[in-house]
Amino acid sequence: MISLLTPELLQTHSFPAQQYRFSNGLTLIHQQTPAAPVVTVDVWVKAGAILEPEPWSGMAHFLEHMIFKGTHQLPPGLFDQIIESRGGTTNAATSYDYAHYFINTAAIHLPETLPHLADLLLNAQIPEQEFELERDVVLEEIRQSMDDPEYLGFQSLLESVYQRHPYGRPVLGDAQLLLDRSPDEMRHFHRTHYQPENIAVVIVGDVAWEPTLEMVSRSFAQFAPRSNCPLPDVEAEPPITDIRRQELYLPRLEQARLMMAWTGPGVEHLRSAYGLDLLSVLLAGGRTSRLVRELREERYLVQDIISSFSLQQDSSLFTITAWLEPEHLSRVEAIIGDRLAELAEVLPSATELSRYQRLLCNDYAFSTETAGQLAGLYGYYSTIAEPQIATAYPQVVQSFTPEDVRNIARQYLSPLRYAVTVLKPC
Repeated sequence: MISLLTPELLQTHSFPAQQYRFSNGLTLIHQQTPAAPVVTVDVWVKAGAILEPEPWSGMAHFLEHMIFKGTHQLPPGLFDQIIESRGGTTNAATSYDYAHYFINTAAIHLPETLPHLADLLLNAQIPEQEFELERDVVLEEIRQSMDDPEYLGFQSLLESVYQRHPYGRPVLGDAQLLLDRSPDEMRHFHRTHYQPENIAVVIVGDVAWEPTLEMVSRSFAQFAPRSNCPLPDVEAEPPITDIRRQELYLPRLEQARLMMAWTGPGVEHLRSAYGLDLLSVLLAGGRTSRLVRELREERYLVQDIISSFSLQQDSSLFTITAWLEPEHLSRVEAIIGDRLAELAEVLPSATELSRYQRLLCNDYAFSTETAGQLAGLYGYYSTIAEPQIATAYPQVVQSFTPEDVRNIARQYLSPLRYAVTVLKPC
């Protein structure tokens, strides 16, 4: 089992939620927060795009749409009406490692809303007429993405980074392949992956443990009969060994984009992954960060520059993106490479490191204030690792030394091994 909680961290860290695993494999995570009479239910399913066979590209995201098209008990649209008539909200999202579905409602309405959410997830009917109508909605979503330069550039970058692994495929899917899919294939996908051992029900809010346990036990009791849809061949992505370069010329593009990417560890090496998160803010996490200060504030070579870190189950992604005039592209890329080389040799000062450790810890605190934020945090980690490590992040970030940061930069942020996608105006 993956664990980030070393003996040292265990002495200072405790998980504030309760976790229970039912005999069928379903996981319940609960935390009572009585500050306000509201509750969030967030159901996380290990059924993201990574599980799609390549000819079924886009199935996980399309299924997210179809889940809301009802069951034998809930005609299309009735679930939304039930939630909204009680002042609540509902939504869903799909990524590579997961799909999740949530409702926010007054705590008093949980007993009458939770069973309907469970019914949608466990007993999705996927009616044929609704399938055809909703496919047009998804296809339009794909068409709109093709008009978005940021999406096109980032997706091209992903395809360059992940040439074998499904992380390189678009979550939205391929339009032509979606036209070939059938409602029966989607039912097989649903009944294969929407099973109890793949689901975590996270409930955070003003509701006690015992009634929560009883409601979830009753609502998530009857799953659809299991199916056995094809599983993809997921290969480990080989390391990048050179500079993978590509250029795209796009109409109506006012500024060039420089998009650079490096792969990092997945959840099997979480501490190193968190170190890359720290390096991300050190390099381009605000006005005083290294690249922002030099390239935007002092040299005026970019309009803006940001760095981001995305933790995924199999492989994390570290990116640097700059908005700039085309004539500065080569110079800015070279400067970034030089700064990464320096970072691998020269220790950051204790003062600089402390500043960005404090920034990340503050961001974490601000992003875990509400029931919805906590539910999302617990559900995300229950999907890619284990929920108990979700709240260890601040302690881990604070544990890094300048030597740790330098070593992680050496290992993962090579100025000679990365992928770069450049967007230029036509």
